[in-house]
Amino acid sequence: MELLAFKLVLAPLLLVGATLAVRRWGQSIGGLLVGLPLTSGPISLFLALERGPEFATQATSGSLIATAAQAAFGLAYCRLARHGSVPAFAGGCAAFAGVAIPLQYSGWSRGVLFAAALAAVAAALRFSPPALPERRVPAAPWWDLPARLLLMVSLVVCVTAIAPGAGPQASGVIASFPFMGAILTVFAHRMVGPGAAQAAMRGMVAGLFGFGVFFYVLSLLLPHAARTVGYACAAIAALIMQGLVFHRLR
Repeated sequence: MELLAFKLVLAPLLLVGATLAVRRWGQSIGGLLVGLPLTSGPISLFLALERGPEFATQATSGSLIATAAQAAFGLAYCRLARHGSVPAFAGGCAAFAGVAIPLQYSGWSRGVLFAAALAAVAAALRFSPPALPERRVPAAPWWDLPARLLLMVSLVVCVTAIAPGAGPQASGVIASFPFMGAILTVFAHRMVGPGAAQAAMRGMVAGLFGFGVFFYVLSLLLPHAARTVGYACAAIAALIMQGLVFHRLR
């Protein structure tokens, strides 16, 4: 019961924070924030608490695979954004699956997967098209934030529910699908336009450097350290990397 309450509170609060950051600092900064493992990190913690640290450690391989797949999602979405949110999202999902499925059967070590993930993120940033001009941001309707929260809660509960049957690596991939980034981007696309969606998605892709660092550090520490130590050190490493990326972007 306590874990269920944790799921229903933590991820929505993180989404609220990311949404307010978008409204305060713009789509790019909001995207950079959601590039952090704001949903997959808590889901990984839930898996460690419910299924044990060994399951969560094995799931980090899936999260590293999904880092490269998320970069493909972002690249595809940016290139298709001018055609509308539905084709862009569908193309992003297809690109995610097209990268994640082969990597799941590659048999690569976590170190190789980490290097491949960083290379994929760098390539996605390099080949993303220039952002289209952004329209003026309208006032958000009253239902905007409640709709985002309801969608986020549903996704977190569903992912943690199917994890036992999917296996650790597949669970890591599913948990690392860019749920929060997709929610922010699609809402920006529908409310503001393709330029805002591209800015948010490019920010998210840039934030994947910290995402990959989080799960690689976690894979190294979780088998040998207490859960609190492993997750704390992984979070600190991700924040340091995110700070470096933010400085570089500025």
